[in-house]
Amino acid sequence: MNPSDIFEREVAGNIEALGADFDTQSLSRIWSRETNRNRYTYNFRWLGCPIIQYPQDIVAMQELIWQVKPDLIIETGIAHGGSLILSASMLGLLDYCDAVEQGTVLDPTASRRRVLGLDIDIRAHNRAAIEAHPMSHRIDMIQGSSIAPEIVAQVHAIARDYPRVLVCLDSNHTHAHVLSELNAYAPLVTRDSYCVVFDTLIEDMPADIFPERPWGPGDNPKTAVWEYLKTHPEFEIDHQIDHKLLITVAPDGYLRRVA
Repeated sequence: MNPSDIFEREVAGNIEALGADFDTQSLSRIWSRETNRNRYTYNFRWLGCPIIQYPQDIVAMQELIWQVKPDLIIETGIAHGGSLILSASMLGLLDYCDAVEQGTVLDPTASRRRVLGLDIDIRAHNRAAIEAHPMSHRIDMIQGSSIAPEIVAQVHAIARDYPRVLVCLDSNHTHAHVLSELNAYAPLVTRDSYCVVFDTLIEDMPADIFPERPWGPGDNPKTAVWEYLKTHPEFEIDHQIDHKLLITVAPDGYLRRVA
């Protein structure tokens, strides 16, 4: 066995051991609980733009985008735009690597790879910051409810032109809204790509962490994922990602399309 294969086998063993280590998983949930009381996820930026995510999930998304090599990434929930910038920059790297492999000159304006962001309220200062960013040429934004029929139809029409699609759901975190988003956008995910449902961690947190929010334990993205998967065997939870990260806002939320 060559050294690379030996290393990959060791990594797989590490992840399997972490998945079976319930004490470490419990410590991770305690850490998430206590740091979320001080809005830990708000502290980070990607290429200068606020990205409201754990660093672990940022790394996980980088790995997935490199693995899937999507032509279109659909994201519900824009906020300050950091996740859009992350996705756009990764698509730019994919194009650069393609150009190197093919021995061609990279023309960013000719790339087919795009990021499509949806939000019910794209605030003016956030839109201005996103549009001023060097990665903005890869980003399209639609303002409106992600579950409104006319918005869903518009996204489906756009997605028809892209052979590989990855979806990220991170807007309203109630069970009903996320389940509607799954029904609307998970079918666009291509085989061996992912639908990533963020903030499933809400199910594992105390209710008092979400004051004045319409979601909480029993009514959140994770309960929506569990409900959706009852009738959609074409998706499965990629537990290896959960076990690898341990600290994630999306436990049970990395859904791989297998059929």
